[in-house]
Amino acid sequence: MFVNSASGARFVITGGAGFVGSHLAETLVARGHRVLAVDDLSAGDRANLATVSGHPRFSVRVGDVTRPGVLDQLCYGADVIVHLAAAVGVRRIVDQPKQTIRTNLDATERALDAAERHHARILIASSSEVYGKSEATPFREQDDVLLGPTNKSRWSYAASKMIGEFLAMAYPRESGVDAVSMRFFNTIGPHQSARYGMVVPRFVRQALAGDPITVYGDGSQTRCFCDVRDVVKAIALLGESPAGSGEVVNIGAHGEITILELAKMIRRITGSASEIVCVPYDRAYEPGFEDIMRRAPDTSKLERMIPWRPRYTLEDTLEAIIAHECVPAAQAAIAGD
Repeated sequence: MFVNSASGARFVITGGAGFVGSHLAETLVARGHRVLAVDDLSAGDRANLATVSGHPRFSVRVGDVTRPGVLDQLCYGADVIVHLAAAVGVRRIVDQPKQTIRTNLDATERALDAAERHHARILIASSSEVYGKSEATPFREQDDVLLGPTNKSRWSYAASKMIGEFLAMAYPRESGVDAVSMRFFNTIGPHQSARYGMVVPRFVRQALAGDPITVYGDGSQTRCFCDVRDVVKAIALLGESPAGSGEVVNIGAHGEITILELAKMIRRITGSASEIVCVPYDRAYEPGFEDIMRRAPDTSKLERMIPWRPRYTLEDTLEAIIAHECVPAAQAAIAGD
């Protein structure tokens, strides 16, 4: 199926009030599409949708997409379903593995069932966590994966996302569903919550408050952080494109940075005097916690499918996040005067 961006299409976004979902809603509406955001508000926030609330091409529904019938009903007439609803964040995964597995598997299956019933293209959010402890960086979609043992709850998220990808490949083969899996690599930007251990918002808030910036492990682990504005543009283009059915694609930025260097960069940009403190993984998460030491994507497959490359630098993104975090503080100061 090809969606003509000029004439517009109907998109349904699960997790639409969340971090990525709210930015995607803004982008799709700006591109002339009609958007329905579905969210149970367990992690999302209506305030994230303030810029599109009231727009004639946007609507929002509160609902749990893991409940039978909810998503099927809301997807009637949809051209594209973007399935972002999931249990996310390392802290949550460690603390609530049962809920993580159930939420990710149940929601994905119901989203695919809805796409099959309503003949919609579906984009499924997966994760770079799927690559596990592989050292074959930059990660390519066809690479082998290496997960840790099942007694480490840390790997339950990766396993649930892998099953979601297998489902997203099974539906096209057996039912002709137009499905694409998107492996996100460390997406960051305004509206991202620090609630479940997301590193950038946590560092920014610690730096702005003058609190110690807590780096887990020794800080030598590397990541490639991608601006949410780049990520949602890629999603929008995939939604409008016929390419990639039954495929998996990486979505992420290039240029690795250690977590320790990230902490120093945030401290510099904020002008903070915060101390940087390394916290052992055993204290931060659980005994025996295993981290991924390098995480970098090869995005050449995606770039062959759609006209896309990351636009924003890490410093651009951090400045946008810091400016966003400073607004409530400034408003509170004005109100206090």
